[in-house]
Amino acid sequence: MKTLLATCLCSLALALISLAQSPPPAQAPPAAGTSPAAAAQQAPATNVPPGQPAAPGQPAAQQPAAPGQPGAVGQPGAPGAVTSPAPAGAESPAATAAASAPPAASPAAEPGLLGSNWLIDKFRKGGPVMWPILIVSIIGLTVVIERIFWWGGRWFRRDPKRIEKVFTAIENGDTAEASRLARGSRDPVLRMIWNGLNHQHASLQGALQVAAGIEIKRAGRFLVVMDTLVTLAPLLGLLGTITGLIRSFSFLGNEELAVQAVTGGIAEALIATACGLGIAIFALIPFNFFTSRVSNLEFELQTAATNLEVMLGAQTAEREMEIAGTAPTTGKGSSI
Repeated sequence: MKTLLATCLCSLALALISLAQSPPPAQAPPAAGTSPAAAAQQAPATNVPPGQPAAPGQPAAQQPAAPGQPGAVGQPGAPGAVTSPAPAGAESPAATAAASAPPAASPAAEPGLLGSNWLIDKFRKGGPVMWPILIVSIIGLTVVIERIFWWGGRWFRRDPKRIEKVFTAIENGDTAEASRLARGSRDPVLRMIWNGLNHQHASLQGALQVAAGIEIKRAGRFLVVMDTLVTLAPLLGLLGTITGLIRSFSFLGNEELAVQAVTGGIAEALIATACGLGIAIFALIPFNFFTSRVSNLEFELQTAATNLEVMLGAQTAEREMEIAGTAPTTGKGSSI
């Protein structure tokens, strides 16, 4: 029990630490239409002296021209207006390609579906009900892992061959050998048989019932907790649904924030409901499996206890018949 509680608290602490970490800031994508080549072309455009030809690939509209000079832009009747490298307002092919190309998406801006940032974001959108749902999920996961290890050890502790040897020794009337074989075993059936053999003179049936009850209690440990979690998780999800809908309807009066607020409240309701149902489904399957294993163990213990009572009862009846058969002979001989 102490180990289970320690594991549960450690898991809860790790979950809280991971949720407390803020996601890395997203990098803004570069502005559309800007590129290093276009920036390099725009920088020296204002430093071109009048009267000099424009550099290749530089817009003609950015080159100043003196009045009266051939090729001056904006001067009426200038014959050299068509001799500029590019018409007014035109851009170079590199700038045009950079403007038409879509902006590259930053890899850190959109976290993956299974990333921690996505989980934290969904947890925060789920509202305050997600905290008890998180605690319930950690407790359920801890109980399932503990029961898996216990039943795995129970599988390795089974010793059907020794059980057969014990019943063979009891059938032969050697209860001391049967007690020796059952002593120190980790099999629940053998432990019950050993307890019954050691207390058969006081109350065989009572000793078997006490030992079987102890073994069944060990096998059914924490099943009540799992049953509670199966019922509690959907109720918490329903509570999150109600709180999300209340939040959505509380913003309907504000026309500016109505759409965004209502959408956030509905998302909160759906996230909480999905998490509650998921935890219930996750806990229901192991709960039914462990319950069936407890029922099987109870049947094995009852069967072994019944066989032990029948064998010991038959041996007691045989001894009583032998005593009853020899008693008249002894009395007749003494009377003579």
